[in-house]
Amino acid sequence: MTASHALTLFLAQTPTSPTGPEFGKASPIGLVIILALLVGTVLLIRNMNKKIKRLPESFEPEHPEPDQDADEGTDRGAAHPDDKRSGSESA
Repeated sequence: MTASHALTLFLAQTPTSPTGPEFGKASPIGLVIILALLVGTVLLIRNMNKKIKRLPESFEPEHPEPDQDADEGTDRGAAHPDDKRSGSESA
């Protein structure tokens, strides 16, 4: 075993018990943040479940008027289905 290999092994080893003035200070703050995120997620899921339960089973109009299409939510634009022109306006 060469000296550089031994030095690499020595430097790569971690201490058995972490020590120092900064050890363990982030744990309580991280725990509070994680708990706040979990509470927020649970509240959002409950709220969305309530809203989904209030939705109607179908969005079809109950009593469509005679002048309404069956698909009134679709914007067909300015082109008519029987229009044979290919996009160019000829007068």
